[in-house]
Amino acid sequence: MDSIGTLALTGLLSHMIFIIITWRILQVINFEPLLRKGRGTEARLLLLFLSIVIGTGISRFFLDVLQWSQDLQYLL
Repeated sequence: MDSIGTLALTGLLSHMIFIIITWRILQVINFEPLLRKGRGTEARLLLLFLSIVIGTGISRFFLDVLQWSQDLQYLL
């Protein structure tokens, strides 16, 4: 049961860290030419959703690689 809690905590932290990193990176990109004027709230919400989708995908990749590398001991 201890490993389930560890995996849950690792997954939660990984997702949050990668979502925050993605949010920071998306803040650098200039989306102004693509958006209509007066749509600041919608633009921020779009950036939030993009951060969640991209950050979760990247986190899932790293968590999968971590799990697969731990499972290699059962190969032999």
